Amino acid sequence: MSRRLSHAHWGTFEANLKDGRIDSVSPFGHDSHPSALIQSVPSAVHAASRIAQPMVREGYLLRGPGDLSRRRGAEPFVAVSWEEALQLVSRQLRGVKEKHGNKAIFGGSYGWSSAGRINHARTLVHRFLYGFGGCVDQVTNYSWGAAAVLLPHIVGGIEAVAGPVTDWPSIIKNTKLMVLFGGAAEKNMLITTGGAGNHESPGWLKQARDAGVEFVSISPLKRDCSEWLGAEWLPIRPGADTALMLAFAHTLIVNDRVDLAFLDKYTVGYERFRDYVLGLTDGRPKSPAWASGLTGIDAGRISGLALRMADACTMLSATWSLQRADHGEQPYWALIALAAILGQIGLPGGGFGFGYGSINGMGTPRRPTSSPAMESGKNPLGLAIPVARMADLLLQPGRTIPFNGKTVTFPDIKLVYWAGGNPFHHHQDINRLVEAWNRPETIIVHEVWWTATARQADIVLPATTTFERDDVGASPRDRFIVAMPQLIEPVGQARNDYDIFSDLAGHLGFQQQFTEGRDIRGWIEHAYDGCRAKARVHNVELPEFSRFWREGFVEVPSPEDDFILFGDFRADPVANPLRTPSGRIEIFSETIAGFGYDNCPGHPVWLPPKEWHSAKAAERFPLHLISNQPSTRLHSQLDDAKLSRDSKVAGREPILINSIDAASRLIENGDTVRVFNDRGACLAGAVLSSDVMEGVVQLASGAWYHPEAYATPGSLDLHGNPNMLTRDEGTSFLGQGPSAQSALVEVERFLGERQAGDFQMPHVNAG
Repeated sequence: MSRRLSHAHWGTFEANLKDGRIDSVSPFGHDSHPSALIQSVPSAVHAASRIAQPMVREGYLLRGPGDLSRRRGAEPFVAVSWEEALQLVSRQLRGVKEKHGNKAIFGGSYGWSSAGRINHARTLVHRFLYGFGGCVDQVTNYSWGAAAVLLPHIVGGIEAVAGPVTDWPSIIKNTKLMVLFGGAAEKNMLITTGGAGNHESPGWLKQARDAGVEFVSISPLKRDCSEWLGAEWLPIRPGADTALMLAFAHTLIVNDRVDLAFLDKYTVGYERFRDYVLGLTDGRPKSPAWASGLTGIDAGRISGLALRMADACTMLSATWSLQRADHGEQPYWALIALAAILGQIGLPGGGFGFGYGSINGMGTPRRPTSSPAMESGKNPLGLAIPVARMADLLLQPGRTIPFNGKTVTFPDIKLVYWAGGNPFHHHQDINRLVEAWNRPETIIVHEVWWTATARQADIVLPATTTFERDDVGASPRDRFIVAMPQLIEPVGQARNDYDIFSDLAGHLGFQQQFTEGRDIRGWIEHAYDGCRAKARVHNVELPEFSRFWREGFVEVPSPEDDFILFGDFRADPVANPLRTPSGRIEIFSETIAGFGYDNCPGHPVWLPPKEWHSAKAAERFPLHLISNQPSTRLHSQLDDAKLSRDSKVAGREPILINSIDAASRLIENGDTVRVFNDRGACLAGAVLSSDVMEGVVQLASGAWYHPEAYATPGSLDLHGNPNMLTRDEGTSFLGQGPSAQSALVEVERFLGERQAGDFQMPHVNAG
């Protein structure tokens, strides 16, 4: 048995190789908190659900593009050779371009396909399609899409949500109180896009606790903070965080605990926000008593916590999930306004920062060096949609939507090219997505396993896993750069995404432009050398490539000084203005107000979600659904692996339900339950707990969509995918982000005899 180092989004590890297979894995010696997810690697790589060779949907092969006499997913596939598949793909691309133009091609992908930065599917599909003349692209993301649009208007950039944020050493030395809206779940800290050599975030939290930092977790779920943190739990009704923040601001204003000197020097628009909070503009003071009825939190606790914030060095944080809801821009904007009123922004250990509990590495000290990466180039078409509006794009060609002060018109998409990511995990309202997915004439997918995305494609090209090719891994939130040499031969006829696109570019006449004369190993060395040159600018000397590849990793040294978000701005706002129109923090934004959006006006406001406990829909669907990140996989990756399978209840995704809510529905622990609303239904396994507040259920995202029948619209999902139930509407006209966390459902015992079913394999006919 031999051992080799490798790397994934869930961590660096040593793979133990035997007989051409990954037999087992061991944690990387430098990882202080290795993730259990690495143990899923062998069962995932060698899963029965691997796609063995190129496949074409039978009806598509026999009758051509656009034939949907049977719905996608409901008919067999035919095995073809790689040459046949490449010829078919290039012919369809060329035909759509000639007949409809590049605006009829949608380049779909998402960035979690691989921790490798060179064989990175999202980058490569864009590089390929840009070289072909362009495509309809996507902007923002599912993680913090609303924030990506809002924050540049308010604080001049996205650093507060993407990083770097105030680092943990500054918090440990200075912070007395850290208020976590949405908590800081340890499971989230064990993953990082680009991977992690060391999962430092749990350790930093423990050091902060040991240093005496007090933590308050404001969340519907107690387990959003680990017991060992000792955080005070403040259960809040989902979607009410903005109301709570406004009540905190009200308390500070009426008690003269506002830092007026800070507001005058560093912000604009406070007076208009103050008048709104006091009720002078609408006759409704945003007092703790007012907020208590919305949040479910006692008014005395609200005012008491607000005054504690003013009495101590306080760091405010909110998880990324808070803005994945109806009016998701508002809690982020309100938190910034609250931090400004406290006047601690830019001070050591004070102010705000988003995402400390959303991903590993937020707040980890790191020098500002770049990571090796493949280059996608520029889209010559210049067309893009907000990522969460994908179903709208396919369903409503010609429709115009408002977005960030402009309008976006949806082209008529004839061909979807998808490489990397699983839209039947990320996207909301799966039944609506299924209808949208059946509109284009051609859907081409690169995939490793028979996910729902592959099942519902026309042409499926089998891609290698990270461990069957050379690559290099790195993250801007981690101090390690890790070599990723190929561990095993590709399974079946799987090929690297880079090689697939290189050959297709050859068929279409632009291979040299795509490859620039480099194979994948050449790109790895080129990207590393570029990273090495940029590191020297920051006085970081990386080893030459041959040594790096031989030794397997390099650790970038920690910075000498603590980083404080907006520290330079605080020190001198004239010399270091923010990239906002005023150069200051915009509590009121003239720009956003000028857009005229009633669902996102010029300052933070309370706007009740469309699906809310007091809404009419709550009469039929009284439970609020939280669809958060899972602990046994990364998004939908590894759902077919042992750790995720072992976590199932009766073969289905577990749903957390309050014991009182369960008793009123005669639901017992371990029961199969039907979770439903007007958008769809799925089956799940009941887990009763007091760790979730009454009126709330939690069903993690990422269970592979497994309809009872692909041929039947609205079919029951058997595995427990919460996106059968979530809303497919934008957060607002400003951000058009996903609003999946605003969803009401009902749960009932399921008395049928549906089998949970295994991870589906399509029927394959011989080519």
